Amino acid sequence: MFERVLVPVYLPRGMFARLAAVKRILIPPKASVSDPPINLSGERNVEWAYIASRLPIGNGYVLDFGAGNGEISMHAVQKGHRVVALDLEQNAFHWSHPNLERIRGDLLSLQLPASRFDFVVNCSSVEHVGLMGRYGVVVEENDGDLAAMSKLRQLLKPSGKMLMTVPCGRDSVFSPWHRVYGEKRLPRLLEAYEIEEEHYWRKNADNCWCPADRESALSYHPTGHPTFSYALGVFVLRRAER
Repeated sequence: MFERVLVPVYLPRGMFARLAAVKRILIPPKASVSDPPINLSGERNVEWAYIASRLPIGNGYVLDFGAGNGEISMHAVQKGHRVVALDLEQNAFHWSHPNLERIRGDLLSLQLPASRFDFVVNCSSVEHVGLMGRYGVVVEENDGDLAAMSKLRQLLKPSGKMLMTVPCGRDSVFSPWHRVYGEKRLPRLLEAYEIEEEHYWRKNADNCWCPADRESALSYHPTGHPTFSYALGVFVLRRAER
């Protein structure tokens, strides 16, 4: 039977510092259990606040693409606009309004009047188009997102604008969840539009969203299921005349 006995060894301060540095390299310290994981918490706060701030008071026609439960639709109605809330799923709206029209369907197959809308709200929606297995998508379309952007351009008035937010980072596809747009895919997504305004956000080490430059946002390493993370791009786009 043996017992473990700790015997103190005293070293010169300089030697101790060097040995401690070697130990940190060979055995990195474990992250504290209190360190918050980098995830998407607070994403909607950034997106909804941005869109709300860019949608003016008026009496225009707004398409809320991927309307979800209608948070942005409600905001647009209260600013005086008429709203078409479009979504693939029958989401719960706990309100109604004379200026609200709800449509359930696939943007790519619906016959909507061209040049109808003053604003298109595209809040973290286009990245899902064509990815089979979520939101009722049953047919895989690798370029469904590009087709959706082309269709939305047709629906905008010549003077119309799109208010858009999308996941950004190194180009990735996390099927069936979403795409992430980087140096290659983002320009393709925007090619039918003129950029009036663009901003980027990404999480810091404390898991808080902070403004970021384009380069750091598009070089972000996104993560997938079960703890998703990516940077955000937020845009005001104009319909480009070809």
